[in-house]
Amino acid sequence: MRKIIPGKLHVLAGILVLTACMGLGLATSSALADEPLVTNAKFETRPVTGNLSATVQQLVLESAEPMWIGYSVAKVEGEQSICCGEHGGAGEFGCGICTLENERNNWSETRGQRRTVNLEGSGKLVVLLRTDKKELVRIRMASGDCTLDAGGLRFVWLTGAKSEESVALLMNHVRPQAFEREGEQGLGEQALAAIAMHAGAPAERAMASFTAPEQPNELRKKASFWLGAARGKAGLGLLQKMAESDPSGDVRAQVAFALSVSPEPQAVEEMIRMAHDDHDPQVRGQALFWLAQKAGAKAAGAINGAIENDPDTEVKKKAVFALSQMPREEGVPKLIQVAQTNKNPEVRKQAMFWLGQSKDPRALQFFEKILAQ
Repeated sequence: MRKIIPGKLHVLAGILVLTACMGLGLATSSALADEPLVTNAKFETRPVTGNLSATVQQLVLESAEPMWIGYSVAKVEGEQSICCGEHGGAGEFGCGICTLENERNNWSETRGQRRTVNLEGSGKLVVLLRTDKKELVRIRMASGDCTLDAGGLRFVWLTGAKSEESVALLMNHVRPQAFEREGEQGLGEQALAAIAMHAGAPAERAMASFTAPEQPNELRKKASFWLGAARGKAGLGLLQKMAESDPSGDVRAQVAFALSVSPEPQAVEEMIRMAHDDHDPQVRGQALFWLAQKAGAKAAGAINGAIENDPDTEVKKKAVFALSQMPREEGVPKLIQVAQTNKNPEVRKQAMFWLGQSKDPRALQFFEKILAQ
């Protein structure tokens, strides 16, 4: 099966993906599991010789003209789908077309929001390296079931890439000095994200190294997000360690967010511990905020506990705000209760403010009752 799809056959490519997703028995060759569907490209394949870094470096130095280099490795386990396609990525029936040369067309990571696509290549992570003027300038990712539009450029697909060599290649671009300031980190952040989506022990060790206290705060923050979003139980273990021992309150506050995006049930327990025990009021407040996004009885109990028992009034006020972020059926009655019964006037005032912002009929009834007294 040819991997180069002429531009006029984009529609056919979409139909093939759709047919596979609808279970109509689309046949796939063994090569399809290894090579992506590529359109609008000067496509060629090469084997990895020596090691992946050496092969990539040879290709980068080979030509000053822009090109894409791609290869696939095993994707981390879980329900994540990495789609880089038109109109924001994943659709119901697959990734669609990933327009590599469109700067605005970034990949997106989703969990449980799209139908599983049972193609042989869908368990693969496709790593894409953009070169120009004999330098690596961009790193992108795609799922194995995406069609890649290379914008008419040369596209070299490497066969025989090993996951551990891919991690080593990408780690060379996660330079700590690039993360010493806030903001977009460019190539380093792209490489970090790609490492996080690799399966296996080399990626686990790499992610652990990015959380070491001697690393810049911004690198530890970025790494914590990916530990929660992509690394499952192993990622949760590292986040728990960071939550307990990272020396920076700013980093621990980001860890609270990372825990909120983790699918592991024990993540909520760690957020509750942070909301109760962290010595930094800012961290306790952030943990409460992200707990509110999770909702549920355990989260509500931790938020109520902070309102009643936290020694810092500012944390109590943040806990009241957290109630306002919960689903109305849970949050509004609790806000009314706080406004009626809490002994701290600042806390009651905060509860009434957020009740006013809710525009909930029960809040209006509560205010009418107060004014009638």
